[in-house]
Amino acid sequence: MIVCKFGGTSVASAEQIQKVAGIVKANPARKIVAVSAPGKRSSDDIKVTDLLIDLAETALNNEDIESKVQIVVNRYKSITDELNLDNTICDVIADDLRERVQGDKSNRELFVDSLKASGEDNNAKLIAVYFNSIGMPARYVSPKEGLVVNDLPERTFALPEAYENLASLKNSEEIIVFPGFFGYTKAGVLRTFDRGGSDITGSILAAAVEAELYENFTDVDCVFSANPKVVNDPVEIKEITYREMRELSYAGFSVFHDEALMPVYKIGVPVNIKNTNNPSAPGTRIVPTRLTSGRPVTGISADSGFSTLYVSKYLMNREVGFGRKLLHILEDENISYEHTPSGLDDISVIMRSNQLTPEIEERIVSRVKNELHADDVQMRHGFSMIVIVGEGMRNNTGLAARAATAISRTGANIEMINQGSSEVSLVFGVLQKFENQILQALYGEFFAPVNA
Repeated sequence: MIVCKFGGTSVASAEQIQKVAGIVKANPARKIVAVSAPGKRSSDDIKVTDLLIDLAETALNNEDIESKVQIVVNRYKSITDELNLDNTICDVIADDLRERVQGDKSNRELFVDSLKASGEDNNAKLIAVYFNSIGMPARYVSPKEGLVVNDLPERTFALPEAYENLASLKNSEEIIVFPGFFGYTKAGVLRTFDRGGSDITGSILAAAVEAELYENFTDVDCVFSANPKVVNDPVEIKEITYREMRELSYAGFSVFHDEALMPVYKIGVPVNIKNTNNPSAPGTRIVPTRLTSGRPVTGISADSGFSTLYVSKYLMNREVGFGRKLLHILEDENISYEHTPSGLDDISVIMRSNQLTPEIEERIVSRVKNELHADDVQMRHGFSMIVIVGEGMRNNTGLAARAATAISRTGANIEMINQGSSEVSLVFGVLQKFENQILQALYGEFFAPVNA
């Protein structure tokens, strides 16, 4: 059995949904299909998810929602008209939207989540209707039928019983069309996954039914070794390990969300990233292990939007529990951290800037000064993390020196270096303004023909 997921651009229009049907029909093993909400049809288009967020905000402001509901319904209607479907499914979608906007608004986050999730939910219903209309027996399955997730306030994840519940889907004679992006708590509360949530849903389904393969269809032929918007004509990656992909996804590889790897990683289901618009292309396979080539580096990625909490205290290294107390202060503010490079008398905690507000920063700095009696405490912003990844790195001497030399040629200063214990990644913290220059310099160092 193959589980396949189709992203927003893959289901953005009638033409794209027809391609999806052709892909699913081409291989009888493709029995479970997870789908996103309709994405952009062109660069100046608006995603259905964004239309739904606007609708939710309108409802929360107690303004007239009817025109906004109609905009969303019309988007689906344009699809059904081109697919020659009757208006029944559009009536179902309209009724569903009106029911959601009349729902409980006491928790703003949950109300918005409910509206956002309707994009995937209603698209799955529509696609199941279309499959049946062209002689492909299909059944829409709601996440209510088994995708059980945790309660607030933690970020959303599938509970162990979700995998047990969904395992029965492998016995279906029909094609299962399953909406991505969300699940339900045991109390029946809808919760959405983080960005890339449909990838996570597909991965959960693949793990639950112990699929032979999880195909993730998007709008690119494969994963590239660097961002093609920054580096000209980067090398294509044909095969990559879970660990390598996890590291690259963490730092800006948006093709596949890093959290989506966990369910399939646990049981060893391989992933194939493919292009809906060019399904014959081999794509990129994500596998448990692979043979390493002569090139030690598989990929280079970068992500911006990081901040650093710098703490200095003389004889810090002699003070038992200092690091624990520092991280506990961050925990109290519900802040997660990314790296903690340190010296004898100082430590830096690197975190995502979007977790911070001026009030949170002020409390953190004040508590570190007063409770830990630090000599110097500073919150710094505007950093990027550059990640060099490769299974072959552990057996390659001098790689860090080569990377540092390449970075120095850009005139940028290295603010932080961190190498994971697995030795498949090397992370450099730099000022955000140098990010693209450094990516280009590192790509030239490790992927120029002379190094191939």
